Amino acid sequence: MVHPRGDHESISQTESEKMTEDDALKDPVKELSLHRGLKARQISMITLGGSLGTGLILGSATALERGGPLGLFFGYSFMGLICYLVMISLGEMGAYLPHKKGFAGHATRYVDPAFGFALGWNYLFKYFVQTTNNVNATGAVVQYWTLSVPIEVWMVIYITIIFLINLLGIRFFGEFEFWFCSIKVISLVGLILMGLIIDLGGNPQHDRIGFRYWRPPYGPLGDYLLSEVHDEQLSKFLGFWSTLTTALFSYIGTELIGVTIGEAQNPRKSVPKAIRRMYFRILVFYVGGTFVISLTVPSTNTTLFVASGSKAGAAASPFVVATTLAGIRVLNHVINAVVLIFVLSASNSDLYIGSRTLYGLAVENKAPRIFAKVNRFGVPWPSLVLCTLVCFLTFLNVSSSSSIGTCLPTLSFPSSTHLDAPAFGWFANLIASFGAITWMCISYTHIAFMRALKAQGISRDTLPYKAPFQPYGSWFALLFTGIVLIFNGFSTFMPFATATFVTSYIAIPIFFTLWASYKVYYRTKTVPASKADLVTGKKEIDEEEEQFIAQEMLRGPRTRLQRIWDAL
Repeated sequence: MVHPRGDHESISQTESEKMTEDDALKDPVKELSLHRGLKARQISMITLGGSLGTGLILGSATALERGGPLGLFFGYSFMGLICYLVMISLGEMGAYLPHKKGFAGHATRYVDPAFGFALGWNYLFKYFVQTTNNVNATGAVVQYWTLSVPIEVWMVIYITIIFLINLLGIRFFGEFEFWFCSIKVISLVGLILMGLIIDLGGNPQHDRIGFRYWRPPYGPLGDYLLSEVHDEQLSKFLGFWSTLTTALFSYIGTELIGVTIGEAQNPRKSVPKAIRRMYFRILVFYVGGTFVISLTVPSTNTTLFVASGSKAGAAASPFVVATTLAGIRVLNHVINAVVLIFVLSASNSDLYIGSRTLYGLAVENKAPRIFAKVNRFGVPWPSLVLCTLVCFLTFLNVSSSSSIGTCLPTLSFPSSTHLDAPAFGWFANLIASFGAITWMCISYTHIAFMRALKAQGISRDTLPYKAPFQPYGSWFALLFTGIVLIFNGFSTFMPFATATFVTSYIAIPIFFTLWASYKVYYRTKTVPASKADLVTGKKEIDEEEEQFIAQEMLRGPRTRLQRIWDAL
């Protein structure tokens, strides 16, 4: 049968579109691909260190001031549960198909290409903002020691450092982050132990504090916006609710593992291992850290108020407030050095995530193809260069009175923030919103993934990692994160502040505009569960894994010391 010319063109166009979609789902050829150079110990430590940042060591002061000791503890505990549910969802998808496009690639497969497009750009925007904020924070932390060197100089130095670390390849980046994250973990453990010792009376004053600051007039709950709402019970609830938004930002960044999967060695083993440890890390470092803070620092202390709006590094940390109140005056510089390491490591990982997210979008033809290029080290250098150039936007916030308070996203929720460049400072409010949207998308993508497995007769018991508490866990994380997002900027209505309102909520219309425009322009359709692609690219990843295991076997048996090192 001879088809009319129009039918030939229609068939050709359909096949071409199908071929393009299939190519977008596959990982790029080796010459244009990221390298799997992250070892299991590096993945495990980066997963831990990536979630430890200024939100805990600095921003917890704001949560304590508003929510009181009980509000601080419950806020971080509850959002820690939500974080865990999101991470196990991401781990299940990533361990099954550890491709190199990040979780936006999963959204494209299981939900809708338009959904993946919106998620990818949403996540990229978040790291455009967050990296510049952390670079600014780094310069401000150094100014705790000296003001003789302009903050612009420190910013240039640190932008150069993190650019070079990322440019040298994933192996160098992984080793650098492993040691820096190790220092962060050891430092935080030391701070928690120090807090417990202070609380139990091991301080120069020999004062056993116990739960003194959990009782009136210090606690257990704080009063927030009492002068606006004129209701003590409501103000206590608002104080607790505000800790959820602060805690949300503190936990945002743990999804880093969804980006590192594409460069992990033997991801089907290393990713589940890292995810299983996530619960204990949240429990020990976040919940344990905030609990110690609530014991050693009174929420009503004026020093804490100064700390939450301080102009320089360590003075903004409640851990320093605790040592000062206990009469220990020699640890300020030590803790400031710890803060510097926290912020420098965060800036470094932020630049890494941003460049890999842009690369993943380019590989899927959702960003200009030039950003899919890699050098001989497997580094997407055009993406890295663009993300580095964006860092220089931090100079918009430079002045003689630049402060740590202006660059800490976790401290940007108040309706009155002292900024020398308000237009840049407002961007800090976007980070929490972009991050919350990302968590919601991950949860919904996992729900779609489970539906696809069920529709295609694949048991979750056969997966490399099976997330517990499902599907209820993903639904709970999706809905509750959405509630926190909606009420993220509630303080902007008391009284109404236009600029803060816009920056607290503009991420939502941005996301839906990206989704709708891509869907209309390319006429994409929601992927039916029975037709979701659970296969493309899996064979190549299986072969990579087999080759890696074979190479490891050729190395011979591991010594006891090597096994301990690998288990870290």
